[in-house]
Amino acid sequence: MNTRICLMISRSRAMLAAAFCAIAVPAFADQVGEVSTAFKLLGANHKIVIEAFDDPKVGGVSCFVSRAKTGGISGSLGLAEDTSDASIACRQTGPIAWKEDLEAGEEVFKKRTSLVFKTVQVVRFYDPARNTLIYLTYSDKVVDGSPKNSISAVVVAPWGAAPAPKAPVYVE
Repeated sequence: MNTRICLMISRSRAMLAAAFCAIAVPAFADQVGEVSTAFKLLGANHKIVIEAFDDPKVGGVSCFVSRAKTGGISGSLGLAEDTSDASIACRQTGPIAWKEDLEAGEEVFKKRTSLVFKTVQVVRFYDPARNTLIYLTYSDKVVDGSPKNSISAVVVAPWGAAPAPKAPVYVE
């Protein structure tokens, strides 16, 4: 193949990769811990996993999500569908700073909980009347989601000697 054509293909792939990287993506979580809830003779045990992530657009806020993780052979192979059980707690962990404008119901975290069709996710809202960030976790499926959900609220407050930030730009 012609060297010039190969270079053009490489450049277009690099530009495509850069475009995907420029798109805002939800935060990635660090696993903090896990506990087994049911012993499985073959494969991993059923577990509750605790993950932590920082809000990608709000400095000084961290969230902790606990969720069920199916074990057994299908769970070990990544073929099982996890239950829709999840809980969240978000806290101010430093001075709050707005990194970007906020949007109502904006996804800040997403984790696949089945091979293809199911996810657990966290979305953020801002309540200007109470100067509070609200984080909602829930599970969804392509065809049939779950009403199981959990919320956590973080009041936008001063941190140490730093004053509380002004209200963010918020698009409803």
